[in-house]
Amino acid sequence: MASDRRDQAVRAAVEQGLLSEEQPVAALLDVAGIRASAACLRAAFAAVTDAPVLHAFAVKAAPLVPVLALLDAEGIGAEVASPGELALARAAGVRPDRMVLDSPAKTPAELREALDLGIAVNADNPQELARIDALVGTADPAPPLGLRVNPQVGGGSITALSTATPTSKFGVALRDEGARDWVVRAYLDRPWLTRLHTHSGSQGIPLTLLAHGIRAVYELAEEINTAAGRQQIDTLDIGGGLPVNFASDEQTPTFAEYAGLLKEEVPGLFDGRYGLVTEFGRSLLAKHGLILARVEYSKSAGSRPIAVTHAGVQVATRTVYDPASWPLRIAAYDAEGRPKAGPDVVQDVAGPACFAGDLLAESRSLPLLRPGDVIAALDTGAYYFSSHYGYNSLPRPGVHGFVTDEGRADGTADDAEGAAVRFMTVRAPQRLEEIVAESGGDYRTRLLP
Repeated sequence: MASDRRDQAVRAAVEQGLLSEEQPVAALLDVAGIRASAACLRAAFAAVTDAPVLHAFAVKAAPLVPVLALLDAEGIGAEVASPGELALARAAGVRPDRMVLDSPAKTPAELREALDLGIAVNADNPQELARIDALVGTADPAPPLGLRVNPQVGGGSITALSTATPTSKFGVALRDEGARDWVVRAYLDRPWLTRLHTHSGSQGIPLTLLAHGIRAVYELAEEINTAAGRQQIDTLDIGGGLPVNFASDEQTPTFAEYAGLLKEEVPGLFDGRYGLVTEFGRSLLAKHGLILARVEYSKSAGSRPIAVTHAGVQVATRTVYDPASWPLRIAAYDAEGRPKAGPDVVQDVAGPACFAGDLLAESRSLPLLRPGDVIAALDTGAYYFSSHYGYNSLPRPGVHGFVTDEGRADGTADDAEGAAVRFMTVRAPQRLEEIVAESGGDYRTRLLP
């Protein structure tokens, strides 16, 4: 079970010194869990279509080269949305033909590089498509090219992550006056435009709404192909967006449930005429990561206990600023990394940053935390420790993948030293010298007279 591996990993992280007074925050990734998620994704779509499917991981969810290399080895490509993400995917060894470039603000240089490398590109708007017009003739041969459309099917519970609203900044707004006709004509005028792309959002979006957006794009593809008198659009990029259950260890909804729903709602999508591209991110990694932090102090205010830890807004920015949308489960461990025993007490789990709202959890029932104990913020494998927030110049934590020896029937460590867990550095902890360098340390006197 993932929870068994998690408990082994926490104890081993303490025993092996990954979490210490010198390094009071550490992030862990369950390699076996990531591999299992990749396998489930591949199997889910293989069960509903024989057509080719490129599963392209949304790099923004975990922009870490070793993670991208692991996913590439598991048959998952890369969806990139900036020059930096493209550089990371290339450093991980992802082949250009297994990449997709999306973003609403691509520069001419980005477009030229993608076309030169043979990376699939989804244009976001008419102006970008006009830029591509000027470049296609220089690409030999041109890579797969498509257009992103906004089906305008509505939003979910988190407005900031809803990308199919009437006024979303992404794609061509399909229901705006004259837009649909423009899209059809754009394809008829460009025989090399062979893909359609949509992505209705992610966390907080109901599966049915995702399906409605994909159905709208499938129907548009059918209309374009009919108008063209041939199968001009041969691939539909249906984005990602599968939400994650942050309330328990249960991994729901599953990729199989989602693929099955799409099969019911849009059966023509899977009849073999269209290749598919997916762009999942959070749903592949979130359940397989955790952030560990030492409790530095315990105190009380207004008769409520507060555990002051070293993990806060710098690693859990969304949770701190929008806790209703991004609640995190917190697991309590003792100073040796064992699950903490004792009656539950309502308490706050606070971070180290200098503002009152820096809380990982408020009024949470946990065994009473004391200095030296360890807290684990669960389900943080996507976006949390890979999207650092530099408030108070707090350093980025080290990220470590782990594998466990599951050969023993009881699933426990071989000895007290936690030899059943092996860690691999994914990203080293940030050093103070690096913070100084990033903050202009080499230019100390530049503003002086």
